[in-house]
Amino acid sequence: MGHYITLATCNLNQWALDFEGNRDRIVESIKQAKAKGATLRVGPELEVCGYGCLDHFSENDVYDHSWAIYAEILGNPDTHGILLDIGMPIIHKSIKYNCRVISYDGTILLIRPKLYLANDGNYREMRYFTPWNRPKYWEEHQLPKDIQRVFGQSKCTFGDCVIETLETRLGCETCEELFTPQSPHIDMSLDGVEIFTNSSGSHHELRKLDTRLSLITEATNKCGGVYLYANQKGCDGDRLYYDGCACIIVNGKMVAQGSQFSLADVEVVTATIDLDDVRSYRNQKSANNQAVQQTKIYKTIETSIELSPSSNLLNFSIRPTKPIAVRIHKPEEEIALGPACWLWDYLRRSKCGGYFLPLSGGIDSCATAVIIHLMCRLVFNSLDDPQVLLDLRSLSHDPEFVPKSPQDIAAKFFYTSFMGTENSSKETRSRAKELAAEIGSYHVDMNMDSLVTAVVNVFEVATGKRPIFKIFGGTQTENLALQNIQARLRMVLSYLFAQLLPWSRNKSTGGMLVLGSANVDECLRGYLTKYDCSSADVNPIGGISKTDLKRFIAWAEVNFKIPILNDFLTATPTAELEPITENYVQSDEIDMGMSYDELSQFGRLRKVDKCGPYAMFIKLYHEWSQPPLNLTAEQVAEKVKRFWFFYAINRHKMTTMTPAYHAEQYSPDDNRFDLRPFLINPRFPFASKKIDEVVKLINERQEEINRSNMSVD
Repeated sequence: MGHYITLATCNLNQWALDFEGNRDRIVESIKQAKAKGATLRVGPELEVCGYGCLDHFSENDVYDHSWAIYAEILGNPDTHGILLDIGMPIIHKSIKYNCRVISYDGTILLIRPKLYLANDGNYREMRYFTPWNRPKYWEEHQLPKDIQRVFGQSKCTFGDCVIETLETRLGCETCEELFTPQSPHIDMSLDGVEIFTNSSGSHHELRKLDTRLSLITEATNKCGGVYLYANQKGCDGDRLYYDGCACIIVNGKMVAQGSQFSLADVEVVTATIDLDDVRSYRNQKSANNQAVQQTKIYKTIETSIELSPSSNLLNFSIRPTKPIAVRIHKPEEEIALGPACWLWDYLRRSKCGGYFLPLSGGIDSCATAVIIHLMCRLVFNSLDDPQVLLDLRSLSHDPEFVPKSPQDIAAKFFYTSFMGTENSSKETRSRAKELAAEIGSYHVDMNMDSLVTAVVNVFEVATGKRPIFKIFGGTQTENLALQNIQARLRMVLSYLFAQLLPWSRNKSTGGMLVLGSANVDECLRGYLTKYDCSSADVNPIGGISKTDLKRFIAWAEVNFKIPILNDFLTATPTAELEPITENYVQSDEIDMGMSYDELSQFGRLRKVDKCGPYAMFIKLYHEWSQPPLNLTAEQVAEKVKRFWFFYAINRHKMTTMTPAYHAEQYSPDDNRFDLRPFLINPRFPFASKKIDEVVKLINERQEEINRSNMSVD
């Protein structure tokens, strides 16, 4: 005898504090779930108010507004006839909690608070909420008087409990709880829970999805059961892109998986499962049968809800959903899709006139331009989505606008400019112009030598001294100042052009957002000018390494059929801020004193592996002293000390960096992710002393080995 149940989970593009918009998307997801025959619908974490409210969670208004919106959802007839698992913040006994609210037909069955809070990296949940660190404990919660007045319900259960329907038992697990050593799904499975819901606010990070999916599939591979994972999707108003991928897993096998990146505001994922498959799977596990008597039971909320109607047995068209292969994008695709979706959300919600990019002819600004090109492609390919078309026409101020190509969209919303000087090469100018033509941006090719000269003249008049470049006999101080003034003037011009270019074309779209294009490695090393054109409104590549950007451009060249991208790949990275002579061309890696590959390794060891200078030296010596590098202890020590010196003296730049799309675990973003001081002794004297002691010991040991080998010979 089968017990067939159709279940629904979803990706929702919620926005912090957009209460009415969030309500409409929640209701739409419920409608779609019911239309597909689902009897249970699960939504993302804190979906009523949006996950990214940050310090707004300290405001009582957020909790009051959330209850008001939840009451509208609860009272909407379209939301009845289906078991609902909805996320919102709730105050219980004067304490604020991140909760799941389980309801059916306008009755609240359970408020389940989050047990373990995410509190590292980009997350500060314990700044706003208190964890319910009392597993299997429950209390009575008095509902707001408006809920009591309208729905006639004064109290409900608040705590770590499970729901029992006529056929099965189900329990909640919220986001971070899946990643903890003692995940709730283990105890729940041993107490007979067969359906687990996980509502998440999980952000995109390169190469992260496979880790998340491995944990989800392993949860039921070990315990058996059905796991419904819901996630937020899109830009919630900050640096993170929540990457969806809602899915349903049965006994460790994926049966339904939503998209990781798309422009759809609502995406509902459903699957039909047979509960007998769960019971058969568990009965094959002797460990489950032995462990079931060793656990404290949960309080059970008993209901008369029928998730698997008896009529299902007579409907022979119903069949369980078959397992499918897990879909995971390659990193090159993630770089393309994640920032592109994030930029579209940012543009449509900010209501600005488009994006302006200083297009230098180098690989970083090239990658940024290609990401905008993909954004235009995604929009063009999603015109059958009414919301996408509505947003596009609203931004263009043209109610009849129907683009015929991605380039048509770029022509309206994307402006680029090559801001050249006498130090710019013909090759970079040509590459920038050709790429702009290929992707359809409105491009301005200009020289700014007169502006640079005017500023230098002002200094000369004021001081009586005129700086010159180092290759012409100037000092390092003069050389750096002359480079920086070019970079900073480009920032000033960028904002001028972003505000006035649409006006110059008689467009009524308003000012544009300025795009930055400093990669994560340059930010880590501080290889950029403070308040230059790295200072912008948003930066789609600020969390992506140079190495990954090169792989992305190689991928885009093939997949987008843009041959000019190969020229960007093969060009030597250069800032072009110093004069080019017959014997000298400025090179980024030579200027930095380290390669981009080395920077990536330094960054991961510093942030991900939590290494200081001494620990970093030890790890790198063991790696770099071996083939193919064969570096000496002195060489490794010098590289490590150089990195930490420039990291420290440039740390202050991170306090003013453009908000960047978060994509990499070793991001040095000072504003959210990497909370370290910006005034540090750059010599790290104690650590340097320890490194020198180890170098001395290594050399002494090597001399002993050499003498021993000579005596044997």
